[in-house]
Amino acid sequence: MNTASASVPRDWSPRIVAFFCNWCTYTAADLAGVSRLKYAPNVRIIRLMCSGRVDPQFVLDALSRGADGVLIGGCHPGDCHYVEGNYKMLRRYQLLKRMLADLGIEEPRVRLEWISAAEGEKVQRVINEMTEQIKALGPLALPQKFAEWDREVIALARELRARDAAAGPCPDRAAPAQPVEALHA
Repeated sequence: MNTASASVPRDWSPRIVAFFCNWCTYTAADLAGVSRLKYAPNVRIIRLMCSGRVDPQFVLDALSRGADGVLIGGCHPGDCHYVEGNYKMLRRYQLLKRMLADLGIEEPRVRLEWISAAEGEKVQRVINEMTEQIKALGPLALPQKFAEWDREVIALARELRARDAAAGPCPDRAAPAQPVEALHA
């Protein structure tokens, strides 16, 4: 779904949603802030108690609502405050990558990083790297893609209805089907 082209406005800036573990990555982001480390302002952080709490639906929802990328941060393996929450996230992340590939969403748009509470510099580096990667990819524009896909489905359904109407009534059908627009409203 790479849309990077001449049609991208000059002043476009990527929107990145970050799901950060309370105990490590969020604390590291706080450390970066109090240390006055400069990083791109494109990230909106959502603090969760554990990276294992990040459901793939959260990532899909962020992308469908206009985020151009999602960053997930958690404790290093073996250091999770909830014992194995980060391993749970790693398993989910592997499945999520496959799902995103099937949807045609570039892999660099979703990133998983292990960042401990003492790694404020790593938060800075990861956010800046991801912002540059997303800028190179261009806007995801998934909400607009959904509208385009809906129009395609409606057009296809109308074509099928017209074909059915031309073929004549079906003896097994008792009542006419709902209008296509009502199904996709």
